[in-house]
Amino acid sequence: MTDFKSPPRRVLIVDDNEDAANSLALILKLGGHETYSVYTATAALQRAADFKPDVVLLDIGLPGMDGYEVAQKMRELPGLRNIRLVAVTGYGRSDDRRRAREAGFDAHLTKPVEFAMLERTLTG
Repeated sequence: MTDFKSPPRRVLIVDDNEDAANSLALILKLGGHETYSVYTATAALQRAADFKPDVVLLDIGLPGMDGYEVAQKMRELPGLRNIRLVAVTGYGRSDDRRRAREAGFDAHLTKPVEFAMLERTLTG
């Protein structure tokens, strides 16, 4: 499997593909992280306020409200301004990366995610 070396984090995973979100959550749990998965933009905003994650792994291609808008809204919520926002997406062009930075993401990972890169991204 994967050997995580980063300290345990509270990680919120947001992806409309439930299998992908749950698989990622399982891998992170095996690495000692506390995880919670949600599948919609609305649920992401609600759960982030309650769960107070250290890191949010956020898909860009969500239906309704996209991940860019979710990231901007999370940055506006009390207590969440300093969380680490990571785009985990199939959109990997340079323009996509620029848009992610502008929306407030700290990092951008293109699916499928390499676990060594994921580990590095959890801590910054």
